[in-house]
Formats: sequence, C-alpha cells, structure tokens
Amino acid sequence: MNDQLDIIKRGCDELLVESELIEKLKAGRPLRVKAGFDPTAPDLHLGHTVLINKMRQLQDLGHHILFLIGDFTGMIGDPTGKNATRPPLSREDVERNAETYKAQVFKILDPAKTEVVYNSTWMNKLSSADMIKLAATHTVARMLERDDFGKRYRGNQPIAIHEFLYPLVQGYDSVALKADLELGGTDQKFNLLMGRELQKQNGQPPQCVLMMPLLEGLDGVNKMSKSLGNYIGITESPNEIFGKLMSISDTLMWRYIELLSFAPLATVSQWKAEVANGRNPRDIKVGFAQEIVARFHDAVAAESALADFETRFKQGEVPADIVTVELQAGPEGLAIATALKEAGLSASTSEAMRMIAQGGVKLDGEKISDKAQKLHQGTTVVAQVGKRKFARIQVV
Repeated sequence: MNDQLDIIKRGCDELLVESELIEKLKAGRPLRVKAGFDPTAPDLHLGHTVLINKMRQLQDLGHHILFLIGDFTGMIGDPTGKNATRPPLSREDVERNAETYKAQVFKILDPAKTEVVYNSTWMNKLSSADMIKLAATHTVARMLERDDFGKRYRGNQPIAIHEFLYPLVQGYDSVALKADLELGGTDQKFNLLMGRELQKQNGQPPQCVLMMPLLEGLDGVNKMSKSLGNYIGITESPNEIFGKLMSISDTLMWRYIELLSFAPLATVSQWKAEVANGRNPRDIKVGFAQEIVARFHDAVAAESALADFETRFKQGEVPADIVTVELQAGPEGLAIATALKEAGLSASTSEAMRMIAQGGVKLDGEKISDKAQKLHQGTTVVAQVGKRKFARIQVV
C-alpha cells in the first residue's frame, strides 16, 4: 500500500484527498483513473508528457486508465489561463487532431490497456433541459472564484456564457465515467474539483484529484514552451533530444528524472547517493537521455544518439581541460554574442556576431546561425568559436 501510494504521489504537486485515496486503494479493486485532453492540434513536448507519464505509472500498478478525448469540450474551447475567449474547434479539426494525439500518447501508454473515451458520447445525449439543469448547479459568483475568470471580469475582459459551461462539462465527465481519480495540471484545479462536487450531487463517491506540476524548460526557470524556445519536442530527432537533455543543469536533471523517468524511486535515491559520494552526474544524465530517446524512438536510436554525442565530445576536437565559465542571465536570457564575449571566446559582440554569420560558432557541436539566439538560466553548453577556442558556459 505505502509503495503504491509513493509511486502515485511521485512528483505530484497536490493530492486531494489523500485519506480518501487510501480508502479506495484498500478496497483492492482497480481504480478508474480519468485524464482528459482536448484535441487542440497537439505537437507535444516533454512538458505535456508529465501527466501522461503519471497515467502510465498508474497503468503499471494495475489501475484502469480512461483516456478521455474532449471532442465535445474541444468545440467549447478551454478558457483555462486565457485572457480572451478561445475560438472553438470545428468537428473536422477535433477528429483530425484526436488521431494525431493518440499516435503520440501511445508511445507512453499501453494501447491494449487503455480505454479511449470521447465525451461527446454522453454529452450529445443531453437535452437542452439537461444542460440548463447542469448549469443551475453553480452560480456566476462561484464561477468568478476561478482565477482566470475573476481576472478577466475585473479587467473588463469579455467572458462568453458558454465558457462557464466548460468546467461544468469537465466535471460531468467524471459523473458519466464514475471516476475514482482524476489527473490534471495545477492550472486545472477548479475544473478538477468540479468533478467532485457534481459526483456528490449525483450520489457518487467523490473522485480524488491528483495535480501534477508544470515542467520547467531547458532554462530551468520558465514553463516549457515552444514560444520561449526552451522545449524538447517528442517528435524531434534522437540526436536533438539527446543533446538537449545533456545540456540541462545537474540540478534540473533531478527534476526531469522525477517527472519524466520511469526508473524506480529506489534507483533514483541510489543515484543521488552515488552523486553525493563523488559519481559524475553526467553518467546519470546519459542514462536518462537514452531512456527518453528510446521511449519516443527506439533503443537503437538511443544508442546511436549516445555514439554521436560521444564522437563529438570525446573523440572530437574538444580539449579534455576545457575551461568552465559561469555567466549571469536575466529573465529574458543572455544573448549568445554577449555570452561568447564574456566567456573570452571573442574580442567583442560584433566579432561574435560576425563569426555566427560565417558559420564559425558551435554550441554542443552544432553550428548556429541565429544571431538572436539566447542562453537561459540553468543551461550548460560547450561553445566553440573557430577551430581552437572552447569554453563550457554555465548560465546562472
């Protein structure tokens, strides 16, 4: 029981209510575990997979996974975190995106042990009177307690009536599925708790809620995001995934392992003890990077990515006694030209810009061409200017 609870709570931000979950586990039957995803043209990065990894852990513990595709809610548009009404998706968009989503998530979940459900199955059967009855369960004041709705109301930003229906429909999904446990990000707390309330009103035992944190990107500061350029896409090449994971700081490595690795907790604890006793954390990072590459490609690709990395950094021109330089970066990051100058690899930023334009600058063995590229806090890269100038830059 305790071991199972430790695995369930691994990396989680909040569990509501733990005592209720313990009682459900004591009953000895597989829990009905629900997690919903709106099919909004997903192009997943590792940050998106935190929730799916937790589903896989629960699946491996023998629980019943309900992978809910919100084809009905997708046509409403999730207002979470939005400062404007989100345009709804068409039925064609929803169906196309749902297939893309499934193709990606089944790289993590076992499709043979996953029940895929669509909330249009039950929502399309509700009459207009049923929807009005559902809307009557909560007041406008209660809806405005939700942070993003409250901010928009106070800021005189319009809130469409249909947006209030989104958390109600998400909550009703839990009723329709008789969920024992629902997973979601920390930004979904209001919606997740709505399921508990509606289950109580419908005479069902309330579901427990497990909230997972939002994963920091390569900078170790901001949420992983394509717009910030601090992401690792799961469809990227094996070498790209491997190289990006090797560039994260030793501190951030443990955060990634906690949320993304399937290594047992006992193994992770052993790794931490070994590093504390002098083992090079790079060894742990290599194994972790291989695990992630193998998950989204295969074991052969993982071995090839390691071999490529070793060729560039062990058998290449990089000197063994490469100097390490710590540089400060602000919230917006540190421009690469400035970093090269401060690391002593160029006489000036203009010279660094010229070298970048000429293809004479490499980061972790890869030529860069974007003079506007920035390094973020928590990043460690091997920078090379020309054939003989090297420095390992740690951005703090």
